[in-house]
Amino acid sequence: MASPEVEARAAALREALHYHNHRYFVLNDPEITDAEYDAMMRELIELEQRHPELVVPDSPTQRVGAAPLDAFATVAHRVPMLSLSNAFSPEELEAFDARVRRALDQDRIAYVAELKIDGVAVSLTYENGVFVRGATRGDGAVGEDVTQNLRTIASVPLRLQKPLTGEVRGEVFMTKEGFSRLNERRRAEGEPLFANPRNASAGSLRQLDPKVTAGRPLDIFCYGFVPADGTELRSHYELLQLLKDAGFKVNPNARRCAGIAEVIAYCEEWTARRPDLPYEIDGVVVKVDDLGAQAQLGATAKSPRWAIAYKFPAEEVTTVVEDIRVNVGRTGAVTPMAILAPVRVAGTTVSRATLHNEEYIRQKDIRIGDTVVIHKAGDIIPEVVRVVVSKRTGNERPFEMPKECPSCGGAVVRPEGEAVARCVNSACPAQLVEGIVHFASRGAMDIEGLGPSLASALVESGLVKKVSDLYRLTRERLVTLERMGEKSADNLVRAIEASKARGMARVLYALGIRHVGEGTAEALAGRFASVRELAEAGIDQLTAVPDVGEVVARSIAAYFAEPRNLELVDELEACGVDLSSRRAQDPGDLPLQGKRFVFTGTLSRFSRSEAESLVKRLGASASGSVSKNTDYVVVGESPGSKADKARELGIAILDEKAFEELLSRLGAL
Repeated sequence: MASPEVEARAAALREALHYHNHRYFVLNDPEITDAEYDAMMRELIELEQRHPELVVPDSPTQRVGAAPLDAFATVAHRVPMLSLSNAFSPEELEAFDARVRRALDQDRIAYVAELKIDGVAVSLTYENGVFVRGATRGDGAVGEDVTQNLRTIASVPLRLQKPLTGEVRGEVFMTKEGFSRLNERRRAEGEPLFANPRNASAGSLRQLDPKVTAGRPLDIFCYGFVPADGTELRSHYELLQLLKDAGFKVNPNARRCAGIAEVIAYCEEWTARRPDLPYEIDGVVVKVDDLGAQAQLGATAKSPRWAIAYKFPAEEVTTVVEDIRVNVGRTGAVTPMAILAPVRVAGTTVSRATLHNEEYIRQKDIRIGDTVVIHKAGDIIPEVVRVVVSKRTGNERPFEMPKECPSCGGAVVRPEGEAVARCVNSACPAQLVEGIVHFASRGAMDIEGLGPSLASALVESGLVKKVSDLYRLTRERLVTLERMGEKSADNLVRAIEASKARGMARVLYALGIRHVGEGTAEALAGRFASVRELAEAGIDQLTAVPDVGEVVARSIAAYFAEPRNLELVDELEACGVDLSSRRAQDPGDLPLQGKRFVFTGTLSRFSRSEAESLVKRLGASASGSVSKNTDYVVVGESPGSKADKARELGIAILDEKAFEELLSRLGAL
């Protein structure tokens, strides 16, 4: 055991290092040299190595990264992390202001305008000022536990200067300079480059090995706090000051605005100043300053009524269409793609842009050799806006959709009445590559590291001929691929193994059944005990599932009528993939079978998604709008017009207490 003197020295070192971390990483105002800091850190590390009992969770030494994880656990947010509605013009900001003033019956509203950092939203949980847990936003209600990775970010305080308890919301990001250095290092090591700082931040934060995250130049700005300790705040601006005083890094450009005119001026100012910042932003977040007014305004199912995101006008640049090629997707869809002379737009170099379909090309009259204006739709997807006809030379060539698939030579057919042409060869290698990418995607089996390049290499090498072959891959087979080292192979095998436990809903979505998205897959997994049971279901059984109509039911039935698809399901099961649903029940045993619920206002005990999930498990469906087919409208704080419509139609209205009593009677609580 450590002596009292050693224990006191370790405590003093931790205190000093916390202080100097804050000075350096948050205030950007160091008081000591790097050598002095390093000497203190080395001394603390040596003390903790000799006396492991001195190691505490908030020790500065714990930022180096813990042991690799097998998979991320999930974390339910105390209050949902909602997305924001968007405004794209001053007029839309004024319309937002008019709605707020009308709802609050006030002539003028004070707002806080903040830069919208282009990063990854996270939630940090503190207990008595000590960082205990961190999570990604996820679906807003439930995120991934990335505590160990967040510990490695130097600007995330491990211990606060105030003993706060609650969830702090923030945005993890990477500076432009840090992003450039990271890509230079990856280029030198022969690794794929990240497309932009946001993608680099997201990829770094979701590493199963925290030591990888520790080597990435991540930073954070914090902007929100959900107290769990009785802390009372009156305004959002006061909240930002509290975070700053507690030791968090808060963006210095937040501004309190007396009215919407000042907000618009702020947005216009930062539209011009955006390129001068050392990090990427994609807009301005506008929030009602008064927290009491925020509570009164409430939220819809997706976004708060007291905040809005002003999105900067899309940056437009001119380039040349050097060629038009086609890409074959996992469903056989043949999509034209413009090959562009590389050009920088909205923070990344763009050399391709989707042209959607043959009709889109015809309507815009896009030809090979044309000079075109492009932008990124929503600052994300490169899109051709228009052709600069005045720059045509006469050498431009019209595009013709190929009659044969460029991947397999199969026939390309455009069904009557549809805009999309398709390769009809189900054995097409290009479809397999896209199918693997979809199968491994985050919303499906979430196989970290399995992207388009690796999927192509797996197919071209013959290692994977169908998605079930992924579960037969070994380190020895993978290292035969070009640029696949032993560490990368081990990581991929580990990620594939972890994906076996995703469950029925994720498998259904991963299979790529036409018309079966994530929501439909969840609904099906809530009715059928396994994929095998679903495969044997008739059309009537399928359409009995809420939100599954005739078209979706026939698509599911057609998929499982194909013997090769049933063979694939058998192979996945034989490889150890979990195809069962732990939530499935016989529809006859579900007490709310066929009932329709609508939720409005804010519930104190449940998030909207949690409440909807509860009624779905009991057999009901949840809708976003009230109609004569609605059975119950559940009303929380600050309900909207849905409650009024329910009264007009004579639909049963439940307050939160009555809703809880109903759930208790049915055994759901």
